[in-house]
Amino acid sequence: MKTTAVHRLRLVSLPEGVSFLLLLVCSVLKRTTSFNAVPVMGMVHGLLFIFYVVFALMAWKEQGWTFKRAALVLVLSVLPTGGFFAERMLKAEEERTAPSYA
Repeated sequence: MKTTAVHRLRLVSLPEGVSFLLLLVCSVLKRTTSFNAVPVMGMVHGLLFIFYVVFALMAWKEQGWTFKRAALVLVLSVLPTGGFFAERMLKAEEERTAPSYA
């Protein structure tokens, strides 16, 4: 089982991206209908965002990323579809740096 910081960051990046999009949808629905799931989605997204930032900082330290690389990963967390791009980028990095057991 993989336990690297990049793997943890990768695992949380997709749910964080999905929760951000769902929060945006809930915000629109709140203003256009009587449906209000913003408090729940806000909390879910907030927790996932905190995990994302913590894991990004851990990966920065563990992987020895440059400031530019770490900033890119953190900026992707505040873009509505950034989590999807971050996951793809982190998956490629994880495959490059994964230890070979063969």
